[in-house]
This record gives sequence, structure tokens and C-alpha cells, in this order.
Amino acid sequence: MDLRMSDDDLLFLPATRAAALIRNKELSPVEYVDAVLEAIDTSGPAVNAFATVTAEAARAAARLAEQAVIAGAELGPLHGVPVSIKDLFATTGVRTAYGSVVYADHVPDHDDVLVQRLDSAGAIMVGKSTTPEFGHKGVTDSPVFGVTRNPWDLDRAAGGSSGGAAAAVAAGFGPIGLGTDGAGSIRIPAGACGVVGLKPTTGALPYEQASDVFSNYAAAGPLTRTVADAALVMDCLAGPTTIDPWTLGGGRPRRMPQLTGDDLSGVRIGYIPRMANTTVSDDVQEQTTATLTALADLGAQVDEIGGGIDWIPEAARVLYFAHQFVAYGPFRDEYGDRLDPTLIDFIEKGSTYSVRDYRTAGLARSGLYRSVQGLFDQVDFLVTPTLPTTAPPAVDSPDGREPRLMNGWNAYLYPFNLTGHPAASVPSGFGADGLPTGLQIVGPWWSDADVLRLGAVVESARPWAHLRPPTR
Repeated sequence: MDLRMSDDDLLFLPATRAAALIRNKELSPVEYVDAVLEAIDTSGPAVNAFATVTAEAARAAARLAEQAVIAGAELGPLHGVPVSIKDLFATTGVRTAYGSVVYADHVPDHDDVLVQRLDSAGAIMVGKSTTPEFGHKGVTDSPVFGVTRNPWDLDRAAGGSSGGAAAAVAAGFGPIGLGTDGAGSIRIPAGACGVVGLKPTTGALPYEQASDVFSNYAAAGPLTRTVADAALVMDCLAGPTTIDPWTLGGGRPRRMPQLTGDDLSGVRIGYIPRMANTTVSDDVQEQTTATLTALADLGAQVDEIGGGIDWIPEAARVLYFAHQFVAYGPFRDEYGDRLDPTLIDFIEKGSTYSVRDYRTAGLARSGLYRSVQGLFDQVDFLVTPTLPTTAPPAVDSPDGREPRLMNGWNAYLYPFNLTGHPAASVPSGFGADGLPTGLQIVGPWWSDADVLRLGAVVESARPWAHLRPPTR
């Protein structure tokens, strides 16, 4: 097994390519995992994308993976491919701290169902990626693990709450990260770090973390450098489980026959320029317009849409902050100011709402779902910028600030958590500051594959996967 490429080229292999090379005995899983772990060891501290690095276990798994290849055993679709797992997913025998002082020494005795499925597919966990405390905010820093930085500029934020996963993928610390998204937490860091991030249809992937499964608005999903890698991960992870009742319905996947290759003739795209945000930076707008022009040049019909819709920002805050109060309020009394101050702020806000406030917000959520469904009577996809700006300064930079002060940071994203529609962020270009920008693609329920297929068209029209951050 001797593939002639530099370690740096090896680090930026797509998972699809790496898995094929391993299967064909052209790439050693041992050499591959060693290269990733060496990169984490040398460049990782500056980015701070990992809460825990599982080097010893990863190397042992890589040796077993190599033996299986040599023996001609049946191999999974991700055999020998390094992955990172967000520090919200339970992992047997490996610390899962949830980014929190509350669980700083917590070691689960079981694997989350998605971790099990990645293992069954042959993936090798190289570490647990960082998250803010309990994944509660849109940048990634925590009282336990510090600040996670953007590989494109270490003075900038990686986004959150799956910031460690996105930063790891962007920096070449493995081609796949498993993240979660409750109000944009996959798509925010994907947009900020210039990678692909998919929040699937509610129920497309099991979500074991939900404390209230029936009112859940969060989802697990992949962060990758290429759209094909995201699709491959979805194939490995999708399927029902009794843990999550939303998966049991087994919705019928949608496949648009007119979405074929790069010919978008007959594809209707609705562009939403503003949602709950009032502004978009000029450079983000420029890259969004250029991407929409590229799609129109390929035959798509692109029209502005969504004017007049109430995106229920206040109702969303009620639902979100009330959950923080119920879930984490008990920790406030015991741990006090050892908790993240933003989490304390959210808990305190949540404590002020009445039952009437909460139920009214739930009704508004239903109304939003029906409004978005109405848009899909007119178009096949919705598109927006992922974020209204490029990544802000990291919170410990001289001009850094907490996300609670960043008005509109997730304005394009949280509505589709509440409505359950699949939504992906794909890179759209770079801003004036050299940092990535993103385009969000949203589809009807169960159109996850079509959302990624349209993302692949964007990837083809405006390539990005060959680009590497200066930290490499």
C-alpha cells in the first residue's frame, strides 16, 4: 500500500476518494490515520478543534482496518476513513463532556446510535470535536476547552455550535465531522469555515440527544469538504430506530427527474434575500448573486420569494430559551458563574416565559411550517446566504463579542429547524477579508438527496474543495 502523495495532499482527500483507494489497496489506513493524527498534533492546538483526541484507539483501529483489507474481508463504505465526533454524542469509554464543567469528567458506557453506524461503516474516530457548553450558541468556546478558531484566520470564530467539527474538516484533520444543528449549529460553522454542512429532514437521521422527542427541532448531520462526501455519510447513517420516533415514518425520498447533471432546465429556485435579519454585507451579497447567476446560466429559473412571511424570531427565542431554562437551569444553582455566561443569560431569559408564551410560540411554529410549505407550491428549492457576514472575530480577540450581541447571525437558519425542512450550506466564494461565504439550499421534506444534488451543481460551477486554508 504505497500511494505517492504528500501528507498535505493526503489530508485533503475527499472521503469518497480515500475509501476507494483503501479498498483498492492503494492507501494504507495506518498511514492515513497517522498523517491525520500528526496534523492534529502539530497544527491542532492553534485551531483547538478537539476536546479529546483518541490517538491510541484510532491507531489500533487503523491497524485492524489494514488487516481487513489485506485479508480481503468485506469492507464498509467508510472503511479506514478518519472522522471526528462532536462532543455531544455519547462514545463508549471516551469522555463526552458536552463542552461543560458539569460533565467535564463524564465517560459514557455506550455509543450513540450514529456513532455505532459510523463504526459499522468502517470509519475511525480520531477525536471528539469541540462545542460550546451544551451546544447552546453560534460560536464555539467553552469553560472547559477554550476557543475554537477558524482555520482561514485564527483571529476569527469558527462558528458553532459544531465549530470543532467544521474547523477540523476545513483544516484537514479528517474529511468528515459529525455535528448537530438546533438553530443553525451545522450550517453556521459550515458557512464560516468554507465546508459543506447538512441539517437533514427531521427524522432522516436518528437524534438520540433530544430530551423531548416529539417537540424536537434539532438534527444530527455531516460536515465535509465535498457534497459527495456528505451524501456518502447520509447513506451510512440514515434509517429508522425506536430511539427516535420521527425516524419510524420512513418518509418517501424525493428525487427530481429534471435535476440531472448540470442542466437545471425546469428547476425553480426561490431566492429569499432577507429573513429576520435587516442587513447582509456587500461581499456576502456579491458571492450570493454570483452563485445565483451561475445557476440561472445552467437553466434554472431564479426568482425572489418569501416577502411578507413572518419568520417568528421572538417565538423562536421563546422556544429556545425556555428549553435552556428547563434543561440546564438546575445547573445554574450548583455551578453558578462556572457556567458559560451566555448560557446563564439564556437560562435567565427562559425563566421569564409563561406557559401561555410557550404554547403561543408553538402555534407560531406551526404557522411558519405552513408558510414555508406554501413556498414549495411555487418553487422546488429555496436559497439564501448562509450567514449575513463572514466569520466575526473570535471571542477572545480585541474586538470579539459574544453571539448574543450578533443580531441576525443565524437569521437565515433557525426557521428550517422549526419547520423540519432539509437545509444545506455549501461554499459560495470568499469575502473581501478572504474568509469563506456560504449559500444555504433548502428543500421540501425528504428531499435531502436533491438538496445535495443541487449543492453538487454549485460545487461544479464554483469549485472550492481544492482550496486550503493558510494554516495548512
